Amino acid sequence: MTDALPREESLGYQVNHLARLFAQALAVRIAPYGVVPGQFAPLLALFEQDGLSQRELCDRVRIEQPTMANTLQRMERDGLVRRVPDPSDRRRAHVRLTERARAIEQELVSAALAVNGAATGGLTDAEIATYLDLTARMMRNLEADGGQ
Repeated sequence: MTDALPREESLGYQVNHLARLFAQALAVRIAPYGVVPGQFAPLLALFEQDGLSQRELCDRVRIEQPTMANTLQRMERDGLVRRVPDPSDRRRAHVRLTERARAIEQELVSAALAVNGAATGGLTDAEIATYLDLTARMMRNLEADGGQ
């Protein structure tokens, strides 16, 4: 039998649990606007730069093509985005925010800020900056490792 790794000492477990808690808290805050957590990352990317292609969205939010295709299909159904054919390449489409999505942008951003505020209660600005730096470094490490 191998030595056990207590959940409290497992970075992967802790980060995964934290992500689930963030998603649950966000879900509660964005549900009144007809948005679910899986739609949130693509929306944020489109709030930053509207008109991205599906591939660009995948790259920005680190979602696989099939998952993004399903997510965009639901977002179209929910009136959040529309796909506009690229005039120079008919096989490609640009994802554009609808007026409905633009109308709720500030509420969605405020919801995310509220979740971040709840999560970081009692932490100093320096602690938050350190956490963000360390998290970014660990993500780069794992991306470079490629699951090896």
